[in-house]
Amino acid sequence: MNYEETIEYLYAKLPVFHREGAKAFKPSLANTLALCEYLGNPQNKFKSIHIAGTNGKGSTSHYIASILQSSGYKTGLYTSPHLKDYTERFRISGKSIEKAKVINFVEEHKQFIEDPCPSFFELSVALAFDFFASEKVDVAVIEVGLGGRLDSTNIIHPDLSIITNIGFDHMDLLGDTLSKIAYEKAGIIKPNTPVVVSERHEETSLVFNNKAKEQKAPIFFAEDNYSVIENNSSGSDNLSLTVDVFDKNGRKIWNEVKSQLIGQYQLKNLAGIFQSIEVLNNLGYEISENAIRRGIAEVVSLTGLKGRWQVLNAEPLTICDTGHNEHGLKIILNQIDKLYSSGSIKGQKHFILGFVKDKNVEEILELFPKDANYYFCQANSPRAMLAENLIKIAESIHISGYSILNVNDALKKVREIAQKDDFIYVGGSTFVVAELNEL
Repeated sequence: MNYEETIEYLYAKLPVFHREGAKAFKPSLANTLALCEYLGNPQNKFKSIHIAGTNGKGSTSHYIASILQSSGYKTGLYTSPHLKDYTERFRISGKSIEKAKVINFVEEHKQFIEDPCPSFFELSVALAFDFFASEKVDVAVIEVGLGGRLDSTNIIHPDLSIITNIGFDHMDLLGDTLSKIAYEKAGIIKPNTPVVVSERHEETSLVFNNKAKEQKAPIFFAEDNYSVIENNSSGSDNLSLTVDVFDKNGRKIWNEVKSQLIGQYQLKNLAGIFQSIEVLNNLGYEISENAIRRGIAEVVSLTGLKGRWQVLNAEPLTICDTGHNEHGLKIILNQIDKLYSSGSIKGQKHFILGFVKDKNVEEILELFPKDANYYFCQANSPRAMLAENLIKIAESIHISGYSILNVNDALKKVREIAQKDDFIYVGGSTFVVAELNEL
């Protein structure tokens, strides 16, 4: 098989969550353990850092990987889902796995793959661990796929666990309260292994504290020790982010740290980053101030990250973001409000949106402004909500819009009618953003 045939084989043979949703999720570590045992337990052959959370785990994973790269470590990075190509999930020091290695892995282990018939994600995790072990990485940053306790990545024994935040997402699988969801995320806390929690929340803190106590794991709530404040006096604009960092006593300890990732939600993520780097240095890692500044300032360039408050065009300002649940979209909408309140943008708002059908779209759309222009699209995925259904839901809460199925056609249409001082946003679903030709 060539590369395209190999990927199609995997899609056809294995249950794929990002296509099929909950029915492809296997709440057990058995298949991953069996796969990795067959491969010689590659997950035990390199150091790792494990990252979970409802939102922010992707940005945090890339920040940590970028800082480690800048420190001279040969750094693996496993994330999911991919935006454009499957190889994006597996990176070493910013470079994606070669397609030939994917082909060879599948061909060599095809018989074993077909026997236990793991999910697409389970196989991807095994491939990642095998790739990182064979390439002898110094450390690998491993992003949880869904939840934590029963996620396929949760067979590693990391040097550090990081939990970014807890919000309502995948409630059919993880639970319908924040404490239940936190319990699943807390499953990545390992015995005697430090854990950093980026955000403190009344409903979840007790869950994390109890789990850490049970595992005798040192726990650090980043908000208790660090606060990250945007620095607007350094000449930064709304297309960049410059921050100052303060300790728990309110003393400024970092001045004008520039981030290539922007958006107000990065302030919480960065607090977790600074706490995590402190813990890693105490564990014997050698991470300098220069490496931290470079890793944050060049995170997109060094890791190849796409789709996080990504600027597609300056006039009219066009932004895409893969945020897709209520918690993430609230933060994004606050960022958009900030653009207008600061006077950076004065024109009309245009939202190009598509969602998957397992989201509570009515509640999500209630967050959006009623005085904007809406264009509803539909990703090329079995999980995508039909645009016609999306319009009906929108109309039921007094939002009217147009249906343009392909996101690229929608963006082209909006650009034809938008003025230079307007604002265009593309999002609602990772799948919608992934189909943008400009990424």
